[in-house]
Amino acid sequence: MTGNDEIITTAVPGLTLRFGSESDVALVLQFIRELAGYERLAHDVVATEETLRSSLFGEPRRAEVVLAEQGGEPAGFALFFHNFSTFVGRPGLYLEDLFVRPAFRGHGIGRELLACLARIAVERDCGRFEWAVLDWNEPAIGFYKALGARPMNDWMVFRIDGDALRELAGPRGIR
Repeated sequence: MTGNDEIITTAVPGLTLRFGSESDVALVLQFIRELAGYERLAHDVVATEETLRSSLFGEPRRAEVVLAEQGGEPAGFALFFHNFSTFVGRPGLYLEDLFVRPAFRGHGIGRELLACLARIAVERDCGRFEWAVLDWNEPAIGFYKALGARPMNDWMVFRIDGDALRELAGPRGIR
């Protein structure tokens, strides 16, 4: 399940999943903007087609994307990358974004995208498959719990970016 031209079979009639290709960059950015709008974070999107092209299809590839199409229409996407667990001693798969357009929700597309990523994680010998969800997004939280996912309530996500990131990095380069 690693080829970009591969069509991934699903249990949902008329649904196809496939790895994104460089020609899909504009669609991926559109999905990101739609997701950000839903999450009330549209003001945070600074990604461009160029930055996505470099990250998704450049060398090295920083992330991968699986696209869902229902009846030939773009329905959703899942963008993921590999992390590493020192406790498990193996890579993990981290789902950065999962989005299904409202018109396509309730038909199993989100579940199929997650199942696809679970298969990728198993095939790539990942020890974990993880993601974050906004604490107010009750529909997503309920959906994830129904799949058997469990919240990691004892962990908090921290982020450093912008000026604070540059300040912490300081003037020294990495050699």
